[in-house]
Amino acid sequence: MAVTQKLVLGTWKIRYKFHSIAVLLLVALVIVVVRLKGDSEGFLEQQKRPDDSIPHCNFFSGKWVYDNISYPLYKENQCSFMELDFACQKFGRKDLNYQKWRWQPHDCELPSLHLSVLNLRGKKLVFVGDSLNRNQWTSMLCLIESSIPSSSPSSSKSLIWKGNSILFKATFLIVNSSTNSHEFFVKSMKDYNATIQFYWSPFLVESNCDEIKDHRGRVRIIRPNAIEKHARQWTDADILVFDSFVWWEEPKLTILWGSFESSDAIYKEVGRSYRHFEMALNTWSDWLEININRSRTKLFFMSLSPHHRLGEDWGRDKGRNCYSETQPVLKERYQGSTTDSIMMQIVESTIHKLETRGVKVKFLNITQLTDYRKDAHPSVYKKFWMNLTEEQLAKPESYSDCVHWCLPGVPDVWNVILFSYIMHS
Repeated sequence: MAVTQKLVLGTWKIRYKFHSIAVLLLVALVIVVVRLKGDSEGFLEQQKRPDDSIPHCNFFSGKWVYDNISYPLYKENQCSFMELDFACQKFGRKDLNYQKWRWQPHDCELPSLHLSVLNLRGKKLVFVGDSLNRNQWTSMLCLIESSIPSSSPSSSKSLIWKGNSILFKATFLIVNSSTNSHEFFVKSMKDYNATIQFYWSPFLVESNCDEIKDHRGRVRIIRPNAIEKHARQWTDADILVFDSFVWWEEPKLTILWGSFESSDAIYKEVGRSYRHFEMALNTWSDWLEININRSRTKLFFMSLSPHHRLGEDWGRDKGRNCYSETQPVLKERYQGSTTDSIMMQIVESTIHKLETRGVKVKFLNITQLTDYRKDAHPSVYKKFWMNLTEEQLAKPESYSDCVHWCLPGVPDVWNVILFSYIMHS
């Protein structure tokens, strides 16, 4: 009996010691994990790039959420480079809620632009296309200017007009007084310079509308097989962002076979032509394949930006448009009638063929998220470059701009997404 008691007692002591050691080891492990987490949490916050989730996140599927705390991302009157076509507040718009809607993807968060401007240090970013691309370029300038530290001891910002281009050049010294010891903040001063360029080429290929300051009120003549005149200006870019949709939507275009200077050139008037749109994109893609430095230059193509000229799309009477609209369309998966899916498919097909030839172009499909925003166009709140008639003034819908976008506004979100992909690539 005594022996049995001793054996039981001894076994219990062994089990007790084993469990005690196991508990101590578990506690020690928890402490180590907690400390490691605590030590590394700040580091991860600094090192984790917001675009790490890009392969697993659809930025283009979501909804607009009213947010008057974090939006707008900048103030209209504080942007030195705000263009009069997009300065809606300056030209009398009182309802400013269009500035305060944030795009919220369904299954992830859009990254913050904090410090992301630094990723353009020493780079040349070129937007190539029409006035919607210029709208996005202007948004980019406002975003970058708002990110430049106001305490920078030495900075310069300027616009340079050159041919078909407008160049924004920023040079400044970033002073960081943070005591954070992470490697990212070791250097207290960083030289920064960047060039953000807009290049006017509404059809991508050559046309008679290629003058950046004088392209209105004329028959549109296009050379679908000619691009070198424009494209040779893009070869030194680190990032190229293209768009070309709106000008192709004209009911009539003239196609030119031959040069503008040739006496035996052939002119042919056509209706709205998907075939010639595809020909122009093939000319563009052939040039990229031969001339782009694939290890250096990142390529993007912005999808179609829907206009809101047809109020019946969202339940208004016929003849109404974006004028006086103050709320986005909140019905998910809404799609207006102005989204030309055939043009979108042509672009996607061209880009896919390019990829099989070793040239990667990221197609940023901002069409759906943009289509909700019937409230965010300039309508009558902009600079009009021609005199308006009495008939027009009596009916604001007749001259409302329902194509371009007020700033701050929708193109800021396009640029947040673009920045995410630039950082990721």
